[in-house]
Amino acid sequence: MKVAVSYLKSDNYKKCIAKIDESKADFIHVDLCDGKYVEAKNFTTSEVTKLLSFTRKPLDIHLMVQEPIKYIDALALLNVSTITIHLDGCKDPAHTIEYIKSMGLKIGIAINPDESIEILTPYLNDIDSVLVMTVVPGKGGQTFMTEVLPKFDELNNIKDNYHFIIAADGGINGETISCLKEKKVDLVVSGSYVTNSEDFDESISNLK
Repeated sequence: MKVAVSYLKSDNYKKCIAKIDESKADFIHVDLCDGKYVEAKNFTTSEVTKLLSFTRKPLDIHLMVQEPIKYIDALALLNVSTITIHLDGCKDPAHTIEYIKSMGLKIGIAINPDESIEILTPYLNDIDSVLVMTVVPGKGGQTFMTEVLPKFDELNNIKDNYHFIIAADGGINGETISCLKEKKVDLVVSGSYVTNSEDFDESISNLK
């Protein structure tokens, strides 16, 4: 299992990002919220660029925004591995997916807790990952939603027919990780469990 670490809940973004960059994390997870798709608003693309232009680890970017295609050109200048979008934030999801892939980036689709995996059907041949939200996106301090666990079974049932990995994001810590391992999740996103700990590497190893 791979681990992407989010710096969103840290008190000092720059310092936290530097620690993640030196840690055993596989990716630095970047949440970008526009205050439209979700209520919260955090960073502009220029602020993200300033924070992350010197990092060595690949970036795992989650766009909780309306019309994510507007953000791609600026973000593609960074050391990006994957950009994950929400289909209901796109006027033309197929075009957005195609554009992200044309930039040489991997594309992920996020599934909200109230969404069915059936919304993925038209795009399964074109995507690299499916991010199952285990909390409601855009709201901090939530607990892990066990009711979404059947989505992982559904994804595992079709995974071998395609080429995507399964990821999970929200409320992931040393306790909730066990059920995700049982569900054969490939990648987890964790924030405060790692960034509030004294030893990032120990927390990351606990997840792995």
